[in-house]
Amino acid sequence: MSDKSSTTLRECYKDAKSGRYGFFASNVTHFEILVGLLRGSARVNADLIVQLGKEEAAFFGDGVPEIGVDLFGDCLDMLAARHGIEAYCNIDHIHLPDDFDFLDDAIATGVPNSIMVDASSKSFERNVELTAEAVDRVGDDILVEAELGRIAGVEGNTETPSDEAFYTDPDEAVEFVERTGCDLLAVSIGTEHGVASGRNLDVRPDLAAEIHDALVEAGHDTLLVVHGASGLSDEYIKELIDAGVCKFNKNTRYQYEYARTAADFYANHEDEVRPPENVTDDRPDFFSESDWQPNKTYFHPHVVSENARERIATVIGELCTLTGCAGESIHADK
Repeated sequence: MSDKSSTTLRECYKDAKSGRYGFFASNVTHFEILVGLLRGSARVNADLIVQLGKEEAAFFGDGVPEIGVDLFGDCLDMLAARHGIEAYCNIDHIHLPDDFDFLDDAIATGVPNSIMVDASSKSFERNVELTAEAVDRVGDDILVEAELGRIAGVEGNTETPSDEAFYTDPDEAVEFVERTGCDLLAVSIGTEHGVASGRNLDVRPDLAAEIHDALVEAGHDTLLVVHGASGLSDEYIKELIDAGVCKFNKNTRYQYEYARTAADFYANHEDEVRPPENVTDDRPDFFSESDWQPNKTYFHPHVVSENARERIATVIGELCTLTGCAGESIHADK
């Protein structure tokens, strides 16, 4: 169980905003990705924000999301302590109203430091209504992120076509925050979920700055979030941090790095794992009648897993340096 308070996470974001740096909030779809993220963050003295959606939680829980959240929380806390950094958990894209039960179950585990509720596909009024209900259910101990505007691309099993995406209006953002009480606001500024990110995007840091300034002028310290960050250039990331964004979501990049690392590894060592054409593929008897034997040096799962962990560690270290949170861990000597 997580014993970290939302105040700690709030202060983490507050420090980032005042220090003009940010965080990549990283979705975890596999245990090796989690280990790599923690390992790489620790190497650059950065605290870590990880995200777990319902589908990912169900994967970790062998089909039962709330079990997955509980197991994930224990792993996160123990490994973060082992690496000497703080690690926070956000439950990502809780689609409302369908996932209210999952929201309640996830909160009951005591794991989340924040939750992200998504009613962005609904009308403005319905989005306000559902988000406000979620804020009431969660209470003051957990931060709530909501989304206003629609972001194109694929998130989980949900696809939003580009012609259905639209930018967030600054005046509506102020009204939305005032009526819902959300702590973080994911805004639509031209990014896309999934592998389409980075291609022909009309990303608008100026709009992010306009939304940020409108919220500040209205007396709100709401934190801005950008989804669909896997394809954003370094220049865009830096501009968006300057515009007041402190949290960027990243998921697809890690999935690709995991798959690519495994694919490259087995391609390079195929002859050690897969029998040649002149050898019967006698898997049940483990090639007992053959002169050829697979090489455990390369088929042991730990070998490819370690390669994946190291690749993810390298990626997150570079990303922490890019956003400026490297060296900013609350446990680091500054």
